[in-house]
Amino acid sequence: MKTIQTNGISGRDIRLHGFRSAAAAFILLPLAACTVGPDFQKPAAPAVSDYRATPAKTTTTTPDVPGGATQTFTRGKDLAADWWTLFHSQSINDLVESALAKNHDLKAAQAALRVAHENALAHKGVFVPSVQAGFSAFHQKQSGLIAPTPNANIFQYDLFTPQLNISYTPDVFGLNRRSQESLNAQEQSVRYQMVAAYTTLTANVVVTAIQAAALQSQIDATKELIATDENIVRILQYQLDKGYASRVDLAAQQAQLEQARATLPPLLKQQAQLRDLLATLAGVYTSEAPATNFDLTTLQLPTDLPLSLPSELVAQRPDVLQAQENLHAASAQIGVAVANRLPNILLTADAGSTALAIGQLFASGTNFWALGAALTAPIFEGGTLKHQERAARAGYDEAAEQYRSTVLNAIQNVADTLVALQQDADGLKASAAAETATKTTLDIAQRQVEDGYSGYLNLLNAQQSYQQARIALVQAEANRFADTAALYQALGGGWWHRPELAEANNAH
Repeated sequence: MKTIQTNGISGRDIRLHGFRSAAAAFILLPLAACTVGPDFQKPAAPAVSDYRATPAKTTTTTPDVPGGATQTFTRGKDLAADWWTLFHSQSINDLVESALAKNHDLKAAQAALRVAHENALAHKGVFVPSVQAGFSAFHQKQSGLIAPTPNANIFQYDLFTPQLNISYTPDVFGLNRRSQESLNAQEQSVRYQMVAAYTTLTANVVVTAIQAAALQSQIDATKELIATDENIVRILQYQLDKGYASRVDLAAQQAQLEQARATLPPLLKQQAQLRDLLATLAGVYTSEAPATNFDLTTLQLPTDLPLSLPSELVAQRPDVLQAQENLHAASAQIGVAVANRLPNILLTADAGSTALAIGQLFASGTNFWALGAALTAPIFEGGTLKHQERAARAGYDEAAEQYRSTVLNAIQNVADTLVALQQDADGLKASAAAETATKTTLDIAQRQVEDGYSGYLNLLNAQQSYQQARIALVQAEANRFADTAALYQALGGGWWHRPELAEANNAH
C-alpha cells in the first residue's frame, strides 16, 4: 500500500503523534487541576472541662436494698463494649445478644450503610476513562437514484463495524473530587446513624428489662397487700359474726380490698406490654418470646462508672459524629456548586474498522480513528448556578448550627443523667426509710386491731401508706438501674470496642 507523505512525515506517524498527544492530555490535565471550594476542618472540641458547675461526686448509700450501693465516677475512664453485663443478669445478656443478631431496625440500618458504601464506590468510576466497545452489522440496499456508497459501486451490501470509544472528563476544578468527598461523608453519616441504632437498641433492651423487673416487684407487693386485706376482711367478718365489729368497719375494709385488687390488672397489662416490647426488640414474634422473669433483687448495680471528658464525648457519641459528617458533606457541596460554574472539558477517542465482509475487518485501509476535545462553559443560566452555590453555602450554615445543637444536647444529656444518678441515690435512701417506717406502722396497727386496742380507720391509713411506700421504693430502685444504663448510652455506649463496628469504621 502506498503511504502518503506530508512534509516528510508519514500518515502512520501522524496517527501515532495524535494518540500520543491525546495520552499526554489525559495525563497532564489532572496534574494541572485544582479543587475549588473550602477544605473541611473538623470542629474544635467544646471549650469546657466538665458537664456541670458542680462536678459529679460519690452517691449516697442505702444498705440492704437492691440498687442501694455507692456509685463513684472515674473521669476519663473508657467504656466497656458489653457494659450491660455489669448488671450481672444472664437474662439481660441473652436478650441483648438476640437483639443485636435479629433486630430488624438494626439490620435495616446496616443495609442502608451498604447502600451508601456502594454508591460511594460507584462514583469513583468518574476518575478513570470510560471505555465502551461496540459492534454493528447491517445488510442494506441503496437507492439507485443516488451514487452507491461502497467503492465497489454496488447497491446492496453488508456493512460490519467494530468500534472502541474512550471518553474522559478531566477533573480540572475538582467537581468530581468534591462530589466524591460528599459521598464519602454521607457514607460515614449513615455509618454513625447505624451505630446510633446499635447503642439505642442495647440501651432500650436493658431499660425495658429493668422496667419489667420493677413491675414484677410492684405486682408482688400488690399481691401481698391484697392477701393482707383479705385476711383482715376475714377477721372482721368473724368479729362481726361474734358482735365485736360493726358493718361500717367491714364495709370500709372490703372497699380497701377492692381498691387494692383494682390496681393489679393495670400492672399486669403493663407487664405484658413490656414483654411484647422485649420480644420485638429481640427480633422475635410476641408469641415466641422467651418466658423470662426479671427480678430487681438479682441485679447488681455498677459502682465504678466511667465519665468521659466533653472533648472525648464529641469524638465517640454517634449522633455528634453523624452531625459532623453531615457538616463535612455540606462543605463539599459548596465545592460542587462552585465547580459547576466553571468550564468543563471532555476528551474523546474513537477507533475501529469498517468492512463489507467480516473476513476483511482490520485489513489494510478499513480502520478509522478520531480524537476530540470539547470545552463547555456556562454563560447564562438565569441565575440558577449562582443561587445553587448560595444554597450550598446556606446548607453548610444549617449543618453547622445542627452540629452545635447536637453537641449541646449531648452534653446536656450527660449532665442530666449525672444529676439523675445523684438524686436517684438520695431518693432511694428516703424511699427505703419511708418503707421501713410505714411497714412498722402497719404491723403495729394490725396488732392493735387484732387485740381490740385500735379502730380500723388507723389500719386502713397504715395499709395505704405502706402500699404507696412499697411501690415508691420499687420505682426508686428501678430508677437507679435505668439511669445507670442511660449514662452508658449518653457516653456513647462503647461501640468503638465492638470489632464489627470499629473495624468497618477504621476501614473507611
